Amino acid sequence: MSGENHSGSRIAKNTLMLYVRMFALMLVGLYTSRVVLAALGENDFGIYNVVGGVVSMFTIISGALNSAVQRFITFELGKGTGSRLNLVYSSAVMIQLVLALVIVAIAEPVGLWFIDNEMTIDPSRIPAARMVLHFSLLAFVVNLMSVPQMASITAHEHMSAYAWTGILDGALRLGVAMLIAHSSSDRLVMYAALMTGVVIIIRGAYTLYCRHHFEECRFNLHVYRNFFQEKGLIKEMFSFAGWNFIGVTSGVLRDHGGNILVNLFSGPAVNAARGVAVQLNGAVQGFVTNFMTAVNPQITKSYASGKHEYTFSLVRRASRLSFCLLYVLALPVIFNAEFLLGIWLKEVPQHAPLFVQLFLIFALSESMSNPMITAMLATGNIRRYQIVVGALQLLNLPVSYVCLKLGAMPEVTVIVAIAISQVCLWARLIMLNKATGFPVLPFVDKVYCTLLFKVVCGSVWLPVLIEIAKPEGFLGFVVSAAGCVFVTLLAVWLLGLQPDERQWAIDRLKSYIDRLRKKK
Repeated sequence: MSGENHSGSRIAKNTLMLYVRMFALMLVGLYTSRVVLAALGENDFGIYNVVGGVVSMFTIISGALNSAVQRFITFELGKGTGSRLNLVYSSAVMIQLVLALVIVAIAEPVGLWFIDNEMTIDPSRIPAARMVLHFSLLAFVVNLMSVPQMASITAHEHMSAYAWTGILDGALRLGVAMLIAHSSSDRLVMYAALMTGVVIIIRGAYTLYCRHHFEECRFNLHVYRNFFQEKGLIKEMFSFAGWNFIGVTSGVLRDHGGNILVNLFSGPAVNAARGVAVQLNGAVQGFVTNFMTAVNPQITKSYASGKHEYTFSLVRRASRLSFCLLYVLALPVIFNAEFLLGIWLKEVPQHAPLFVQLFLIFALSESMSNPMITAMLATGNIRRYQIVVGALQLLNLPVSYVCLKLGAMPEVTVIVAIAISQVCLWARLIMLNKATGFPVLPFVDKVYCTLLFKVVCGSVWLPVLIEIAKPEGFLGFVVSAAGCVFVTLLAVWLLGLQPDERQWAIDRLKSYIDRLRKKK
């Protein structure tokens, strides 16, 4: 039990450090997005999102390997030996270098063809869009080459590195926004170039941190020579990454493919609305993302050490807490999306409020699945899982295309994603049960039914009533937001948390108060 308490304390500490990073990026991000949208205009802002989406589609390869590298490093740490850490790291560096060259050779001509022939864009902005593609590819390569370092930071749970670099990242992005707001040159090209510079600086900081703190991140010539002899490890890593490729591909096609479909059917202005919604959703969802970043290594390490019952318990708890954390923040935004966007932006793009609401509902649906994904990846046996779940997620693109072709509104891309997300949740649950013996009924009872039928149904009634009778303007927003936060916190505390979780929170609060008294 003491080990589990220690894990809980470590998760809480790491989550706190990640929240420091998140707040720095969120505050700067919300302001800079407003400045950038005003400086670029809807069309150029939409172009940047679409071209960036084209480049991001090539993250299907790097994303698969990122998960593979992180899983292998974390698994080695969980076993307690760490004998292959340096070998895993060196192998990953070699693989990323080869992939960087291959992806650039493919992405450059494909991206240029798409801009010239398929994008809905003013012909006069094609040269600028081409420059955005070049800079986006450079930023992508830099991120790709830093995957082993990022995986090491996460595996070792050094979340303070994320906190400090997050503050630096926020400061640099703020500087970029200020520069383009007062620039007389082509602001779209300048923005792409400066954002690439930010990526290079931040990734350089991560690399220096890893070389200083983690021994396996120091280049070892002896291990490098053994790289060619360790065919078993290379095969294992590529096999894992290859099957994970299916899942990452389906996710990228769902997100960025949907963005491209919106451009083809509706144009850059709607892409701008979707891009604004994605940024606001990212700011809210950051709470869950950072929580899961702190929890994921614990899930993998506990499974690697053979503590499967604790792993199952941690997955259920993480699923429930992820949803609750997001729900407390999402509900006020869902009911006040248009008002918040009006405060945030000078001009609110059409479709943006509904996009915001739908993306948050999608994020709530996905939050219950994320811990199950981590547990499944921890097993290393993911072939059947990725085939089934990946195939389901790949349905997003053709179903959305058919709906748009039939005249549906552009928001249908997110509605389709929500529906398929729920199907994938049940598929993941069944597949995880077959792979590890993960108990289905406790998850359905303590997570799914508790969240949807107790927490949501027990809280959404008050915001609905307030929405009917609330006054106009800022006062109405304050009443609505306060009502949402109050009723969601009450529902989460009384209905969403288990008794032992409430007791743990009370004990941590008492301990914190005692420390403050002793300092006085």
